[in-house]
Amino acid sequence: MDFMLSNEQRMLQKLAAQFAENELEPMAAELDETHCFPVENFQKMARLGFTGIGVPREYGGVGGGAVEEVLVVTEFAKKCMSSAATLSIHLIVPHLLTQFGTEEQKRTYLPRITAGGEVAAFALTEPNAGSDAGSAKTTAIFDSETNEYVLNGTKCFITGGSRASVLVIFALTQPAKGLKGMSAILVERGTPGFSVGKVENKMGLRGSETAELIFEDCRVPACNLVGKEGQGFKIAMQALDGARIGTGAQAVGIAEGAIDLSVKYMHERVQFGKPIAALQGLQWYIADMATKTEAAKWLVYRAACLHDAGAPFTKEAAMCKLNASENARFVTNLALQIHGGYGYMKDYPLERMYRDAKLTEIYEGTSEIHKVVISRAVLGK
Repeated sequence: MDFMLSNEQRMLQKLAAQFAENELEPMAAELDETHCFPVENFQKMARLGFTGIGVPREYGGVGGGAVEEVLVVTEFAKKCMSSAATLSIHLIVPHLLTQFGTEEQKRTYLPRITAGGEVAAFALTEPNAGSDAGSAKTTAIFDSETNEYVLNGTKCFITGGSRASVLVIFALTQPAKGLKGMSAILVERGTPGFSVGKVENKMGLRGSETAELIFEDCRVPACNLVGKEGQGFKIAMQALDGARIGTGAQAVGIAEGAIDLSVKYMHERVQFGKPIAALQGLQWYIADMATKTEAAKWLVYRAACLHDAGAPFTKEAAMCKLNASENARFVTNLALQIHGGYGYMKDYPLERMYRDAKLTEIYEGTSEIHKVVISRAVLGK
């Protein structure tokens, strides 16, 4: 397979790198300290077309596909994981609507969450339904008299949920059927009966807000149903397959960023009369970090290429996310070790990157869930 980038893709990658260096990196530490969503940065992303990647131009997007998303998210993650995660998870919704939405839904919502710069959120997780989506309790019962769905329940750990204007909520339209009765419903911010609850105080990715969503007799029109009734779990799983490639890109980006910082530090830091880059033990650290990260990157690219070719990619998405996330933890740990005491201080970005990297092993499916997905695909179950 030819993984060479086109001229257009290289230009996009360069633009993303420049944006990350000029706009994201200077604010990364502040976002972490204030636990504040990067609204200004998100608006700038929209103006440059980053929030419309993978969406047809006729709906406000810029075209492209998973490879283009990987290029941008990787560059963002090198400088600010919170911003990279915000973009990557936001893109789940426009991609979902592009694939499953009605023409009216596409015309109404896609321009708003692409060129319009409004934030979108994907809400599947509940307090008792994380990896086990089948334990979801949120309902969306159809009221034939008003031609509306009435939502009741609570979602948790929803990235961007506190700021999103457009949300895709997964709820049981036929509770007795369990997962076969789950559907995807569009809800807009400000709809009566919908409120934002607790905004979580997280270990890492603190500049990407994660919130609880509460629905109390929240009524939305029947035309807000995405796909068909009972199709929600299928839609969610297909969306998550694509999202896992994005998470893999985040993990690759933060690993590459940690390597860049380590190389710079090793050339500048002098101990025993010479730069620590001359120490063989640390050279071997760098060799391991670079090799494992390169391998992780190509797994992510492989999954993205399969996605864009319309080929099956569930196993490859799970593999790339599992491998890249575990590598991100490995690399940021060694990078912090290379920096020694300085790496442990908030004056340097390594301690933040170390905390940020951990979440890539948890969200969009834990490492353990990915091992289940991969083993089933290999064993033919």
